[in-house]
Amino acid sequence: MENLIDRRTLMLAFAATAVSSGLTTRALAQGNQSSAALNILFDRFMKENLDLSPTAVTSLGLDTGERARQKGEIDDSSEAGVAKQKAIVASQLARLMAFDRKSLSPADAISYDVVMYGLRTNDEANRAYVYGTGGAGQPYVVCQFNGNYSSIPSFLSTEHTIATKADCDAYLERLSAFATSLDQEIEVARHDMALGVVPPDFALATTLVQMQNLRAPTPEKSSLTESVAVRARAQGISGDYGRLAAGLVGDKVYPALERQMTLVRDMQKIATHDAGVWKLPKGHDYYTASLVNWATTTQDPAELHRQGQELVKEHTVRIDELLRKQGMNEGTVGARIRAMYNDPAYRYPDTEAGKQALLADLNRRVQSVWGKLPTYFGTLPKAKVEIRRAPKEKEAGAAAGYYDNASLDGKRPGIYWINLRSTAEQPKWVLPTLTYHESIPGHHLQLSIQQEAGLPLIRKVAFFSGYAEGWALYAEQLAVEMGEYDSDPLGHIGQLHDSMLRAVRIVVDTGLHSMKWSRERAVRYYADTLGDPESSARTEVDRYCVWPGQACGYMLGKLKFLTIRERAQRTLGAKYDIRKFHDAMLQPGAVPLDMLDHLYV
Repeated sequence: MENLIDRRTLMLAFAATAVSSGLTTRALAQGNQSSAALNILFDRFMKENLDLSPTAVTSLGLDTGERARQKGEIDDSSEAGVAKQKAIVASQLARLMAFDRKSLSPADAISYDVVMYGLRTNDEANRAYVYGTGGAGQPYVVCQFNGNYSSIPSFLSTEHTIATKADCDAYLERLSAFATSLDQEIEVARHDMALGVVPPDFALATTLVQMQNLRAPTPEKSSLTESVAVRARAQGISGDYGRLAAGLVGDKVYPALERQMTLVRDMQKIATHDAGVWKLPKGHDYYTASLVNWATTTQDPAELHRQGQELVKEHTVRIDELLRKQGMNEGTVGARIRAMYNDPAYRYPDTEAGKQALLADLNRRVQSVWGKLPTYFGTLPKAKVEIRRAPKEKEAGAAAGYYDNASLDGKRPGIYWINLRSTAEQPKWVLPTLTYHESIPGHHLQLSIQQEAGLPLIRKVAFFSGYAEGWALYAEQLAVEMGEYDSDPLGHIGQLHDSMLRAVRIVVDTGLHSMKWSRERAVRYYADTLGDPESSARTEVDRYCVWPGQACGYMLGKLKFLTIRERAQRTLGAKYDIRKFHDAMLQPGAVPLDMLDHLYV
């Protein structure tokens, strides 16, 4: 999964605000004075966070009423904006530390501890590292996976709603603000360049391609222009918004984008081929902090590396057994999977018609699983999910699939984006598990239940990558238990392949950032072990290079969910109900992995 809302903003602003007490705002207000005071404090935190992030306000569907003014704004990406974000985190931490924890009930004390966890870890990283946009886990302001050039066009197209003339006018204001934000990022990136913080040369090459793709159309044909023009016409809104948007794209956005392209070319002049963050100031410590940020784990990188290698061995044995049952006996597991990748019989045609057929088949898969959910979940999501192609301008660097959550009001569905730059990279036997991961019973189910639960707003939007990605990987295995592969043995191989992928990620991520692996060594290990095409292996490895630690959360989270489930089965015996177990995991919202054992006993 790539981005959930504007994840960089939310991880900094809303970190560790998911609490597991199960108390609603009303219940807190009806409790003792300490509970009410804690709830008031959290409401203040939420207001401060939303004031800082107009894009988060829109993503959550809150850009109405008194917050309607923010619909024409974009987050401040300048050095001053980054400093303000850090100051808010420090201020919130100080105010929470001053709160009398001893006066709280056990449930409220858990709330306090979870919030404290996130604020403290983010503040510690903010103080330790003066590059990036704060915290740890994403050291590069602009690269193939980070930057407003990548996130804002998609945001404007899918999350900025167009229903009134005011919405169209706000869109134009945001186009102008988009140009300003691009220049603000240049300011921050050049500050980091002076410290020697520059993405690897191969990441910058992809970044430039993606920027060129965004810049290629004439202003009139730009997706930024067509998005508002088409939707305004569809709504019968008067005004030549196509012409107005094209003017802003040509006069403001494209010149600012060209200045960012100049920035990338300047970075290329001093970039090295070193892939890991060990090369950065305090690089080894930064990687440890990144593991805490993404995977909420304090495990030593060397220990994680060994754990990943053991998990790869276990998966290799299981996949070998399934391959032999299909008569595939010759060569390593990776070589046999590569043969499956290379077999045209397992591909959709790499044509528009073939890609439409692929999308139709995935939609049928989702409908099949949706009908089975009541057997496994007591609480079901109300929000629907749509499957869409990733924007073409993002295909070069985007993940195979990623998810954007639904708005809080349910008016915008969740979206599972799939990268269809080449159907050869997405053979039929890997698509089911990717779909279960990104939609149901994975990200869409988990995030929708969290957003629809009776939780304070600050808890509805909280995000911990290890929890969210761990759940989605657990959901891939749950699909096996739901019978989705009973008549699809090759799809089951794909499921185990993708599970092993997450073990490979641990090995590669720790190898790159702690053991100074080269990009080439990482790609070779990845492709040889998994059998994946080198093109997709490079895309994945390049992502790990610029998001240190993120790749480790998936498997660590899955193992945590499985461990707790096995404990519940042993403890409850015949009273164990998988629906109640899943509700217990999902209803309280996201929490750090290190706290799951304490919260669910």
